[in-house]
Amino acid sequence: MDSSGTLVFDARDKVLGRLASHVASTLLVSRREGAPKKVIIINAENAIVTGSKDRILSDYDKKYKLNHPRKGPFFPRMPDMILKRTVRGMLPYQKKSSGRQAVKDLRVMIGTPSNLKGENLPDGHEWGDTTNIDRPLPDRFVRLGDISKHLGAKTSRWSDS
Repeated sequence: MDSSGTLVFDARDKVLGRLASHVASTLLVSRREGAPKKVIIINAENAIVTGSKDRILSDYDKKYKLNHPRKGPFFPRMPDMILKRTVRGMLPYQKKSSGRQAVKDLRVMIGTPSNLKGENLPDGHEWGDTTNIDRPLPDRFVRLGDISKHLGAKTSRWSDS
């Protein structure tokens, strides 16, 4: 693995918390070793949250409506921003500059950009190792795109229909 470069993770059918904690630790470890890596997460709308649909949607509803709608603090509605906020919550963002710098090295995207399609990645990019977070799909789960739709986000950026 190159000492500095960009890791690409595909969030399709990955559990949100497992992926977020793996990416957060990757960002912190690479920064601690002195060779910070950039991380790109693609297909954010296809990440999954495990549990019953009613409970998950009510939990995200509570998070979204927790504070003042104009004054904040604000909770995101778009799937890419929800995933980025989840990773940020697993970093020492408020206490250390390493956490703030690690968030700057993270990029989360809806869908797959044309330069990252297929197995051939651009120079300096490589696929991130997800063998320890790959799991079969659980019986009960909700996709992040469905949560965003429930929160009122415009689905035209990721829905095929």
